[in-house]
Amino acid sequence: MKRFAPATERNRDAIAAVLADELPALGKVLEVASGSGEHAVHFAGRFPALEWQPSDPDPEAVASIAAWRAEAGLANLRKPFMLDAAAANWPVMGADALLCVNMVHISPPAASEGLFAGAGRILPVGAPLLLYGPYLEEGVETAASNLTFDASLKARDPRWGLRDTAWVDKLATTNFFDRVRRVAMPANNIMLIYRHK
Repeated sequence: MKRFAPATERNRDAIAAVLADELPALGKVLEVASGSGEHAVHFAGRFPALEWQPSDPDPEAVASIAAWRAEAGLANLRKPFMLDAAAANWPVMGADALLCVNMVHISPPAASEGLFAGAGRILPVGAPLLLYGPYLEEGVETAASNLTFDASLKARDPRWGLRDTAWVDKLATTNFFDRVRRVAMPANNIMLIYRHK
């Protein structure tokens, strides 16, 4: 039942280092598209004062998250629930931060549009929305491996693919978020940090 994502072990500490600078000291973090659940366990353990709420639109992923949660036995790691970022209504009323790892490029544009709309509904002013993954950036040369990855994603689903950060920034502005930070991450990924205004 537990799923394993090899990239998780490689990127989790680098992501946690950025989260340590950006997350509030207390409160609830909603993780959208939690996937296998390995990140949720790692980050809940790393930030014990925060309530960590994993979610995913895939029932098998939710089952994997639940299995990892049961094994970890962390008091601050909440039961995962189904959440489709593109949905008009989310099964959560509020959060103090939102993290989304490796969803934007492996989903239709509507998922990213819904992510910012939903974040705008549930996050208070000043709260962070953190996105991790590979992106295309004007004026920044795209690694050959990312171009190959982009082509493979589009071959699997023409609605998928690496997004331009300018497009993501426009979604942010439309939903009252400002990008406040960009962090270069391992393996040609970046972290984009937005704050609700």
